[in-house]
Amino acid sequence: MTLVGLLTFQDPPKSDAAQAIGRLARMGIGVRLITGDNRHAATHIAREVGLTGEPMLGADIAACPDADLAARVGDTAVFAEVDPTQKERVLAALRSRGAVVGFIGDGINDSPALHAADVGISVDTAVDVAKQAAAIVLLEKSLDVVADGVRLGRRTFTNTLKYIRVNTSASFGNVVSMSVATLILPFLPLLPRQVLLLNFLSDIPYTTISTDHADAEQLQQPRTVDVRAIRRFMLVYGTISIAFDLAALAVLRWWWHTPTDVFRAAWFIQFTVTEIIVLMVLRTNRAFLRSRPSTILLGTGALLAAITVALPYSPLARPLGFAPPPLPVLATLAAFGVVYIVVNELTKRRFPPDHLGIAGERCQVGGDGGSLVERA
Repeated sequence: MTLVGLLTFQDPPKSDAAQAIGRLARMGIGVRLITGDNRHAATHIAREVGLTGEPMLGADIAACPDADLAARVGDTAVFAEVDPTQKERVLAALRSRGAVVGFIGDGINDSPALHAADVGISVDTAVDVAKQAAAIVLLEKSLDVVADGVRLGRRTFTNTLKYIRVNTSASFGNVVSMSVATLILPFLPLLPRQVLLLNFLSDIPYTTISTDHADAEQLQQPRTVDVRAIRRFMLVYGTISIAFDLAALAVLRWWWHTPTDVFRAAWFIQFTVTEIIVLMVLRTNRAFLRSRPSTILLGTGALLAAITVALPYSPLARPLGFAPPPLPVLATLAAFGVVYIVVNELTKRRFPPDHLGIAGERCQVGGDGGSLVERA
């Protein structure tokens, strides 16, 4: 036999793989490489994308009891020479540590692990068996797509919590304020049609929260919902709202001695504008001027505030039961608004709006097949 040549084959990682893994790491997602390839090939590929450390081999996994494997997987970034059942064991070990696991795979041998993961992820070019086993099929074979999905999911989660927090506290404050006002005033503080209009106008900005930006720190790690924290938020910030509503009532009624229709117009303005203010202030842990809301949210809030102030001076005032408040009354309401912002900003230092629970351990991802793991 005469050697006439030597062929070598190389399957290099994508040029953006290391950058994508670093991006995932900054989001609290660790990366694991789980492959059936031999240890040398796996270690070489892992180092090229920034994964270091000695690989754990399939033979080591086979010899490891479940408890010992769970202790080792947290510090191991590369698993080589593993068979399909051993991939399942690695995922089970990660989950036993409190991880929420996603697995990325495109081959027949990845199907068991795709089934075992919390989220099975495949790609459009994968074999049919892998795509059928996956919960998600990516149209582009890139970890950047995963990072984009995580970022969008966390932004959606953050904006959903903004809506829940602010809406529950505002609703709590409004109900208590209206109830107290009804008891102490000789007339209805707001007519039914005015209450309906108040709810309609103040709810419009809430529909645009989905477009809002999320602060960088809100996207850095997986988070959980703490219902007790939401209740505490409602009580703290709802109580502030009640205090300002009733203070405005007292000033309008017993300082300015406003007639009934003027009182209703002024209190309507107070209710609606402070709801818009509190949305802008409590959407972030930062000082509200240091966190830019989305253009749609800011524009909608500003437009609705202007419409609210203009209503008592428009032709619609009489049908709605309003009379125009004098300028000194409007100036008083503006002063209340400024103080309301300051009080909420100071309260945020003691009770941060977004302090709703952070997942105790970070996320992890692996792949040849691979896995995405978000720890609860």
